[in-house]
Amino acid sequence: MRIFGKVRHRPSASWRQATDRAFTLIGDGRYEDAGALLTRAADMEPWLSESWFNLALLHKFRHDWEQARAAGLRAVALLDRETGAPDWWNVGIAATALQDWPLARRAWQAYGLKVPGEGSPTGEPLGMALGSAAVRLSPEGEAEVVWGRRLDPARIEVLSIPLPSSGRRWGEVVLHDGVPHGERITAAGGAGRAYPVFDEIELWAPSPVPTWVVLLEAATEADRDALERLAADAGFAAEDWSSSVRLLCRTCSESRMPSDEGDGEHLDPHDHSEPGHPGPLGHRTAGSGSLWVPERECGIAAPAALVRGLLDGWVADSPDSREWRDLEEVC
Repeated sequence: MRIFGKVRHRPSASWRQATDRAFTLIGDGRYEDAGALLTRAADMEPWLSESWFNLALLHKFRHDWEQARAAGLRAVALLDRETGAPDWWNVGIAATALQDWPLARRAWQAYGLKVPGEGSPTGEPLGMALGSAAVRLSPEGEAEVVWGRRLDPARIEVLSIPLPSSGRRWGEVVLHDGVPHGERITAAGGAGRAYPVFDEIELWAPSPVPTWVVLLEAATEADRDALERLAADAGFAAEDWSSSVRLLCRTCSESRMPSDEGDGEHLDPHDHSEPGHPGPLGHRTAGSGSLWVPERECGIAAPAALVRGLLDGWVADSPDSREWRDLEEVC
């Protein structure tokens, strides 16, 4: 490759040493020290796209989106290939965080993705039909994997009801990283469709809908299902946390995991929950335990003005098999 008539050379040993040390510091959370080293590396090799790619990564880790966009644009200006470079993906994440939609569209197209809505190039790149995925909320803390709908390559709308420890709500949109950490498989035995698990970077759009926890007495699974349908018909959500949530260690959570095993007896050896004590790290797509326990802990995402009427209507439809108590707003 030639730049301004000069053959591009390999990075110097000093550049490699500074960069390697910087990423060690990033792993230790020492972003300021790492930034000084990566800036020095960019000064040494300003015509090397990796110099600016590394700085863009650092600014992404720091959530400094203006700097991430600037460094990312310098990186892509020096690329020697047309499409598919991860440099463009990082530009797309920064542009999405900043709601710079023309640049986000350009980034996804340069990466090689088809972006609909060519007639409105300044709008959000909606309609990309990327389907469902899982996202790991608070990946550096008490991580919780929830299900959602991908709006574009960098955003997921949360469709599970997160536990209150996550600080997240149903319907929120989170910005996520580009490289999946793990998969969830939706059929028992690992033979179903696999969905990627992305790590949350930050909250992109909050939800006004509060999260409630309530204890149900549901005589059958059908009674529980009726509440979930009732909430969905009202435009909100209910989720039986007693069967949908299990506790996983980090290694299991970041691996290729079935999403619907581990209920009842421990069918899944990676399920570290205890009977009656669901854990905070993963939401299954369905539960199929052999023994039904009528008392259920249920999460509900609904406005305060609606939630009690929703529960009362659920009971009124079958008062002999349904009851609720101890409703509490938790997030």
